[in-house]
Amino acid sequence: MGNNPDRGRTITTVLGRRLGGELLQMREACGLRQMHAAEALTASVTKVAKIERGQVPMRDPDVRALCHLYGQSDEAVIGKLLALAKADRERRKAHGWWNQYPQLQAMVEYVALEDIATNIRTWQLAIVPGLLQTADYARALAVGNGHWEDPDEIEPFVESRMARQARLDGENPLELWAVVHEAALRQLVGGRDVMRAQLEHLLDLARRPNVKLQVLPYLAGAHPGMTSAFTIVSFTEPGALDVVHVDTASSTLWLESNTDADHHNGLFDRLTRLSLAQRNSVRLIDGILKEM
Repeated sequence: MGNNPDRGRTITTVLGRRLGGELLQMREACGLRQMHAAEALTASVTKVAKIERGQVPMRDPDVRALCHLYGQSDEAVIGKLLALAKADRERRKAHGWWNQYPQLQAMVEYVALEDIATNIRTWQLAIVPGLLQTADYARALAVGNGHWEDPDEIEPFVESRMARQARLDGENPLELWAVVHEAALRQLVGGRDVMRAQLEHLLDLARRPNVKLQVLPYLAGAHPGMTSAFTIVSFTEPGALDVVHVDTASSTLWLESNTDADHHNGLFDRLTRLSLAQRNSVRLIDGILKEM
């Protein structure tokens, strides 16, 4: 992987695109043009185009003005858009700790959103989720994937992964719900000693009130999560303002529509029902640990 010092300074537009897309749909639904929105905001058509593409932040009065213009009076809908605009503004002005780690590379956008999220639900097929990894496990993964041109970059990458885990602590810790396939717990990443320590770490984390951990066992058979892993990032109550992150071997996908969010929320719900309850998941992890 190359070292791009500017990558960590990139401002995410995921939330802005989500907000702009919803406002665009509202405008088109009532048959108005960008010039009408520009008049309502006393702004240029160019600015409205940038808003709808998620390229600029929005003030609360502008959100309300456009909702009024588009005939949207439902305070629940307006409140959702205002919350999205606020989260987008906070992200744009943030100068996060991740900027000092160019090794994060393509993960920068995800980590920046993770930093302001209130709730994360993740389904992992083959690895322990990053927020639950030990340093040795993360290091073994980095070595194993073979992407690093410079081995000296691996250690800062591991440090950055450990820094992410600070979100699980503090006065307002991140609520994490992780569903992990049994295969990820049996794969000897880094060898038996590393995996023993990783499994012990999972057992410790499962005791935290803000961490829910379930295991999907081999015995579950075919299941709806077989095609890919994914993470649902939420910024308010569960189900609101969700964006979905999907990491592939060659790219990172952000799925931002309500349809995509609803689809993956449904997938996650089905996976949780197929998985062991947390207490039984803990027993399974403990059993795998004893086998090692």
